[in-house]
Amino acid sequence: MEYDKRLMLFSGRANPELGAKIADKLGVDLGTVTLKTFSNGEVYCRFEESIRGADVFIIQPTCANPATGVSANDALMELLFMIDAAVGASAHRVIAVTPWFGYSRQDKKSAPREPISARLVARMIEAAGADRVLTMDLHAGQIQGFFRKPVDHMTALFMLTQYFVDLGLEDLVVVAPDAGRVKLNKKFASKIGAELAILDKERPAQQVAEIGYVIGDVRGKTAIIVDDMIDTAGTLCAAGQTVIDAGARAVYAAATHPVLSGAAYENLRAAAFEQIVVTDTIPLRAGAPDNVRVLSCAELLTDSIRRIFTNDSVSEVFGGENQLF
Repeated sequence: MEYDKRLMLFSGRANPELGAKIADKLGVDLGTVTLKTFSNGEVYCRFEESIRGADVFIIQPTCANPATGVSANDALMELLFMIDAAVGASAHRVIAVTPWFGYSRQDKKSAPREPISARLVARMIEAAGADRVLTMDLHAGQIQGFFRKPVDHMTALFMLTQYFVDLGLEDLVVVAPDAGRVKLNKKFASKIGAELAILDKERPAQQVAEIGYVIGDVRGKTAIIVDDMIDTAGTLCAAGQTVIDAGARAVYAAATHPVLSGAAYENLRAAAFEQIVVTDTIPLRAGAPDNVRVLSCAELLTDSIRRIFTNDSVSEVFGGENQLF
């Protein structure tokens, strides 16, 4: 008897636009799934077609999406329910494609009696029945160690560096927003032929940061501040102003994940950035500032999904250079 393995792609409500782009590039139709939230806040899901024996890829970053009415916690629960439903429907393999891994900043105990939330989320995804996880630019590389299942870690580094190379900017300096991002920024700088500077930053409380001074020469240069995410943008805007005060001619920002919560849009409008370059791992809510540029990660994820399905090497996408931490 001959057996032809099937690839089936489904999207949750967190980022259906990204799911549609990936489906188009793969040349498959997005699978039909009913997803809704009951009046009491509970999430419901049901696959509307047979997935028996298929490799099921579920596109669901665990982020909020005001357009579809889901919160970050709704997205997480929806992902878990979709995984469980796929396992119960006899899928051959279930792969969770979570380009933005929620709770990733809570990856250690910073104070007594705190949970390690990122570890718990990893265990929940595994307990639901995921055979594999595909993600992008984790806040900390050791989060991969919270999983016992394989984790394919993609990066937007090369996509972002190519964008700035194409801009043709001169006298570039890449500025690490804190000591923890030096390795990432050093690699970014080497890719575009720029120098490296570092910002002195302290964080007295969650979502609060104090920028001290610039370590390195930025005077008269075009600075690019590179981070893995932008949340409220308070830290980023303070960093940009510090670099301007140190004599930089212009400042750009680049990040993989545009969380952009709270007063992020207001903060970015008041800042002096020429451009803020992000990817579409998280959908932007309406009203984004005009200087925000969004690069799609659909091509990268599509290539990775295709390689997972055909059991080819995923690390070859980056030539083994995706270990940024």
